[in-house]
Amino acid sequence: MNLAVCIKQIINPETPAAAFRISPEAKRAIPSEKHPMVISDYDEVAVEAALRIKEAKGGKVWVISLGTPSATVAIKHCMAMGADEGILLSDPLFQEEDRSLAAYILAKAIKKIGNVDLILCGRQEGDWDAGQVGLGMAEILGIPSVNPVKKIEVNDGMVSVVRMVADGYEVIEIPLPALVGVSTELGEPRYPTTKGIMAAARMEVAVWSAQDIGAEPSRLDPSAVRVKMLKLFIPVHEGKGKCQFVTGETPEEAGGNLHLKLREAKLI
Repeated sequence: MNLAVCIKQIINPETPAAAFRISPEAKRAIPSEKHPMVISDYDEVAVEAALRIKEAKGGKVWVISLGTPSATVAIKHCMAMGADEGILLSDPLFQEEDRSLAAYILAKAIKKIGNVDLILCGRQEGDWDAGQVGLGMAEILGIPSVNPVKKIEVNDGMVSVVRMVADGYEVIEIPLPALVGVSTELGEPRYPTTKGIMAAARMEVAVWSAQDIGAEPSRLDPSAVRVKMLKLFIPVHEGKGKCQFVTGETPEEAGGNLHLKLREAKLI
């Protein structure tokens, strides 16, 4: 089994609000020095899923990340967990904000690796929560995809998954190659061992540019961007909020009084 896991390095979710900063000019969040960036929690579970399949079926696990050189830390973390190889997709032409472009770049990297049986990724990004890149990759590669998934089994060229839905779950079987979006319900990811950390420290992370993956220049041109970040800001609340309690002798009367207050404020 050849497995590829796509991961993303994100701002640490544990960063206190007081330490959270953004750059309005660059339209990006600025990592806190005291809270380094981390791998998205959904993606870390996807790595765990790949390693479980590798342990059961054998094979090789690639970890791929699109981002700046700092993402090497997240890739090394996955290699310490047990992934075999790490690939960083980094180029000034890559614009991560456009998720259709991110899907294209990752799909081109998968094609360059070649002969990948199963692609795993988190059900959605741990920062923007968009959940679009994985499905976009599957569309570009022309393979089936399922998301979000809490259990995966691979047998005889097929992958059987338990997909979560609003009122329960579905059991779905699709042929390989395929792409699966993994949710945290699959289970806790393993901690890297000391041996794994030391081994990962000696391993190299390959860095691929747009030219390395054969990306079409027209697709990377700024004019081809489908999503543009217009503004990123931290909301500012001016003044102090006012709170008024609406009461009544009975719940019905309190509800009626609330209705009148909302009408007076022209909120309904």
